[in-house]
Amino acid sequence: MQALVFDGDRLTLEANRADPRPGPGEALIRPVRMGVCATDLEICRGYMGFAGTLGHEFVGKVEQVGNRGDKDWVGRRVVGSINCVCGQCDMCRGGLPEHCRDRTVLGIAGRDGCFAQRFVLPTQNLYQVPDSVDDDHAVFTEPLAAAYQILRQLTIEGRPYITVLGDGRLGLLCAQVLSQLNAAVRCLGKHQNKLELCEKWGVKHRLVGDVGMRADQDIVVDCTGSPSGLETAMRMVRPRGQIVLKTTLAADGHSGIDLSPLVIQEIELIGSRCGPFAEALRALAANEVDVLSLISRRTKLADGVDAMRAAASNGTIKVLLEP
Repeated sequence: MQALVFDGDRLTLEANRADPRPGPGEALIRPVRMGVCATDLEICRGYMGFAGTLGHEFVGKVEQVGNRGDKDWVGRRVVGSINCVCGQCDMCRGGLPEHCRDRTVLGIAGRDGCFAQRFVLPTQNLYQVPDSVDDDHAVFTEPLAAAYQILRQLTIEGRPYITVLGDGRLGLLCAQVLSQLNAAVRCLGKHQNKLELCEKWGVKHRLVGDVGMRADQDIVVDCTGSPSGLETAMRMVRPRGQIVLKTTLAADGHSGIDLSPLVIQEIELIGSRCGPFAEALRALAANEVDVLSLISRRTKLADGVDAMRAAASNGTIKVLLEP
């Protein structure tokens, strides 16, 4: 089968990669849409030390299952959470399976991803996609769930001032989700053409270079995908404010970030990762979030190497792959 594979050094399209087979408790899935994420780009720069088939954003159809008891999944259109967990460790037993000590992560850590003609994922990770949610919407479930995770982690009091830093894929999703709160939300970025999408959603927006660093924001969400994002956030948030960190980067040993403002200003730093798939699917079904405006390019899996280059360009928001 075809698969987009990073070997730890180079990204290539393998034309004859072995077809996976579902093990006990797993499903064999044929993806019909796949989304390129900033994490995929960072993996190709060394993030997580991963080697294998890339990809973790998908919607697809279940073709086979490893257990007879899971046969009802066959033929269903599904999305899936990316953390594959043991169910036995202290994190799993304590209600935090996404932090399982022995987890593998689809296309990120210890498990081949979805940028292939077939891949496997545990059936316990699957969510059936409602008929009212088409493939172009459903493929955004994973990143949209990550945006909704912020709402689970914050306690909103009064009408806070919230800044989303970054006008890329995740930043624009977070801006839409946070604008549903009783809060004054704005999105800051470096690309006017991307920020203009905020006008459709009624979200305030400005170029980050045009904004003063006055340490007056109650909450700053860093979706920049840049080492400088956290530094900017620390300059914008008020004393005893909160920074939500969504950025993941490959370590380069040269960032040299001064973290002293976290101590001096008593700033709370919150890491934020995967989120609630059910909530994301509900929002997509209700058309509460505009995802179609984020699609910049579609390409075939066979052109996946070029698609990754396109996803890394400044003018691109979201690249979708199709079989």
